[in-house]
Amino acid sequence: METEKTPAFCEICRNDTAYKVTETSLCGTLKGETYYYQGKEARCMACGSLVYVPEINDANLKSLYDSYRRQNNIVPLETVLAIPEKYAIGKRPLSLLLGWGEQTFSRYCDGDIPTKQYSDILIKIYNDPNYYASLLEAGKNNLKSQTSYEKSRKAVDALVGKTGPDEPKISLAIKYLLHQCEDITPLALQKALYYIQGFYYAFYHTFLFSEDCEAWVHGPVYRDIYFRYRNYRFDPIARPEGFDTSSLTAAEKAIFDSVVDNLCCYSGKVLECFTHKETPWLSARGSLPVNALSEHVIPQEAIGEYFASVKNKYHMINPNDIRNYARSMFQSC
Repeated sequence: METEKTPAFCEICRNDTAYKVTETSLCGTLKGETYYYQGKEARCMACGSLVYVPEINDANLKSLYDSYRRQNNIVPLETVLAIPEKYAIGKRPLSLLLGWGEQTFSRYCDGDIPTKQYSDILIKIYNDPNYYASLLEAGKNNLKSQTSYEKSRKAVDALVGKTGPDEPKISLAIKYLLHQCEDITPLALQKALYYIQGFYYAFYHTFLFSEDCEAWVHGPVYRDIYFRYRNYRFDPIARPEGFDTSSLTAAEKAIFDSVVDNLCCYSGKVLECFTHKETPWLSARGSLPVNALSEHVIPQEAIGEYFASVKNKYHMINPNDIRNYARSMFQSC
């Protein structure tokens, strides 16, 4: 909770008054559907009534639309805004490159919600530099200047040329999991990543991934990873041909292997049952209804504290001891 000194008009007190701001769970309706989201409310310090604050209203409206995007598998606004910076291309040149109206991408950056077709293209562009590179070559004659092409070509070449040490740890973990597991669905992959994050902290007192994990209906989810593999739905994700383990430290490999051996042997639905009994997911969900959509972040500190307590409770000496926790959770489900 925070107290604002800048006054706002209270319709009950009929006066400009200081107000306090608190986090709260909200719901709203868009196109006939109800969406739950985390927002803020401002209350008069004198009488406790809700007061209207434009900035808070705008932020809540954005959160509502973010929830709409989530449920309908529409690209997040943050991803849209990140594309021009990632590929060193302007908003208008990107629209022209894709064969869209010159202002189309600019409107999406301002908050307009793209169609499902355009959304899928933008998600693939953000996640796959090789795909963007192919679009850049195919559409370069649509650009109004050679400079736009050359600048973007340089940026994408740098991304495509990245090697192991520069690759995010979460991407390395995914590649290893896909290589080691004969069949792993997107649901099971998300849970495996969550357990890697938790147990790596428990044993080595640092977090492996910088990405936020969110408390979705079916358990902990890394949002970008969801969009990367959502088209597989309930099917196993395609298995890569090989993986160079020299890109991993001994500690990373020990955790990865134990999660593969002791947790990935269960289905995604069983692992979902595990996470639904664990404090980090439960606390992040709070009082939300069971099937309510949510973008609540599970704080890293909550994940770390929980798995550190698990390590102590089960007297774990090394990562192989994760099997004791896995067996206990399976029996409780």
